[in-house]
Parts: sequence; structure tokens; C-alpha cells
Amino acid sequence: MQTIPKSQKAKTGPRYFCRMIARLPFLVFATLAALLFCFAKKPLTTPEQLGERLFFDPALSLDSTVSCASCHIPQFAFADTARLSRGVGGRLGKRNAPAITNMSARSHFFFDGRALTLEQQVLMPILDTLEMRATPELVTRRLHQSAEYDAAFRQIFGKQADMESLAKALAAFVRTLETSDTPFDRWMQDGPNPMSEAAVRGREIFMVKGKCFDCHFSPDFTGDEFRNIGLFNGKNLDDTGRFAVTRDSSDLGKMKVPGLRNVAATAPFMHNGMFRTLEEVIDYYDNPNAFVPDAIGRDTLLAKPLGLTPQEKSDLKIFLEALTDERFGEK
Repeated sequence: MQTIPKSQKAKTGPRYFCRMIARLPFLVFATLAALLFCFAKKPLTTPEQLGERLFFDPALSLDSTVSCASCHIPQFAFADTARLSRGVGGRLGKRNAPAITNMSARSHFFFDGRALTLEQQVLMPILDTLEMRATPELVTRRLHQSAEYDAAFRQIFGKQADMESLAKALAAFVRTLETSDTPFDRWMQDGPNPMSEAAVRGREIFMVKGKCFDCHFSPDFTGDEFRNIGLFNGKNLDDTGRFAVTRDSSDLGKMKVPGLRNVAATAPFMHNGMFRTLEEVIDYYDNPNAFVPDAIGRDTLLAKPLGLTPQEKSDLKIFLEALTDERFGEK
């Protein structure tokens, strides 16, 4: 590995920076350069623009190492690729970080539904001790000290940054992450490049034999309900889910039903990230008892095996892939 000569003491300044940039793989450099150019040229005149800048800024975390985008990665439909996300200091979170596209119409947020608005939701990871570990005082002080942020908050909200206006800006950006440029949508609209015949067959499985539509309905493929799909047994699977919020025993083990748009880009799956592929997810739903025979409170929809054939499973997977927006179609 190439090293800098010991005689070269200065490790700052334009020359050193250029040498370091030159060592980066081209694609990494191109991506970083594009992001820096984009942010440098984009004025902060709307809540959405300000929220986007803040979303990618690690200054919102305790030690300026973790941003919202650290766990909600844009190229993966703003989901995480890790089973459980790590926060400041490498602290391991309790759940998988879900995708945050298509949030505008949602009525609850997080797997347990503890936030009722996007404005509530976006602040919780910033303050969570397992995630960004910041405090309101720290965050607002840093925003006040930034000439660019201070000017932007005053122009957009008519006041210095506070947690309320921070929440509004971040939520405004998240609401821009709506997606509908998919093979499925083109098929529904009789447009060009629709989903394949296999995906059409998969949609039929989704609607009927697979029982997917019973929970994943509406344009975003979620009814915003809470369901226990059999991933709670009080032992190795001990996340009580919605019960922790409501203290209603009927909610034990229930999790919020996620939307399925872009699902193929968001592995791993489930609240604990236990399934690595869509094939594993489909196998689980086909026969949950084979995976978790001692589940407590599993939904009656999953009381019996579905009996899907290998071809039906393949078609169902292809249909789910057809829900992927073009921006996430290739990695």
C-alpha cells in the first residue's frame, strides 16, 4: 500500500487533498464529486432543499459521524443494507432501518407505530442514544453557528433553527421521495415497457393464493395496519412490537405492515432483518410454521401453508421486483 514519506509532515492543504482524491477509485470519486457539486450549487430556498441537505449532514449526530443517509441509503430505496443499523460509536440498533420512500400517505411510523407524523418521526433517530445520540441543544447550536444554515432557516421559516423547523424541513424532504415509475404502474396505465407475463402471473398469486393483498393493499401496497406474522415467540424472537406502545395484549408481536414499492431494493427484510432475499421471504410466508413453530399470536391468515409451487414462487418474486422504481432498478 502506498504511503506518504515520513519527511512530508504536512497532511493538510490543497496538495495533500489532491493526492488523496487521486487515490480514490474513479467511481467513488465521481460519486463524491457529483454530490459535492450538487449540494454546492443548489440554493437552500425551500423546506425540501434544506431538508435534503440536512438529511445527508452528519452534523446532526453527537460526534458528526452519522447522518440520516447513513442508515437510509439512497441507492437502496433509502433503506439500510445491514440487518441492524449502527449508530454513533458503532452502537447496534434494535431493528432494521426500513425504506422511507412513499411516506406521504402513512398514518404511523416505525415498526411499532410510535410516531404519528413524519415531523415526530424524523427527530427520534437524532435523539435516540443508539442512533445519532444528539440533543436539541447541540443540534440547534450547530445550526445557528453555520452561516448557511442560519440564513436558510431565517429565510424559509422566518426564525433561527429550532427542533420544530428542523422537523419540518426533514419531513418536507422525505415527502418528496414518492415513486411511481415502475413496470407495474406502466402495466396499469397501458404504457410502454410494462411488467412481464411472469409478473402478471405473480400479481394473480399476490392477489389470491398468496393472500398478500389482504395486508398489502392501496396504491403503496400497505393498509397501514399492524399484524403479527409469526416472528414473535417470547424467546429468541422477543420484540413485542406494537404492544410496547399500546400495552394492549392483542398487539403483542404486531408490527406495522410496510409498503412494498421498491421492496426488491431494500434487503434484508422484516423488522429484524432476518431474511436476506425475497426468496426467503416468500418461503417463510408459504409455510411460517417451518421457520417458527412456536410463534405466539400468529395472524390467522397464516394458519395454514399456502402450498405455492416453485413456479408460483418465482412469478411472485418477479411481480415484487416489478414494483421497483426506475431510479432503484440498477445498483
